[in-house]
Amino acid sequence: MTEKTAPSGARRMFGDFAPALVDYTDNVLFGKVWERSELSARDRSLITVASLLTGGAAEQLPFHLARARDNGLTETELIEAITHLAFYAGWPKAMSAMTVAKNLFRGDH
Repeated sequence: MTEKTAPSGARRMFGDFAPALVDYTDNVLFGKVWERSELSARDRSLITVASLLTGGAAEQLPFHLARARDNGLTETELIEAITHLAFYAGWPKAMSAMTVAKNLFRGDH
């Protein structure tokens, strides 16, 4: 990490508390896995949002929904994906994910 580079979210959250997890997150997950050319960043984002929803990991969704928008998915597409997943992942998980999406996209708190 150079002086000009802001610390990653993982580093801000865990710093010296869990340095191996920070390293794996920054260098392997976001450094190597996300940069593979076999899938576009847009596709990876859609897959990640779907996976987080199905796994019930709503606390990770704000970051990944924002990243999905940055990677080319529209809010309409993300809302539709969440709606579609309600039938496959379960209504409560989709409702939780939609709450996160609404708060992020509309600024409701």
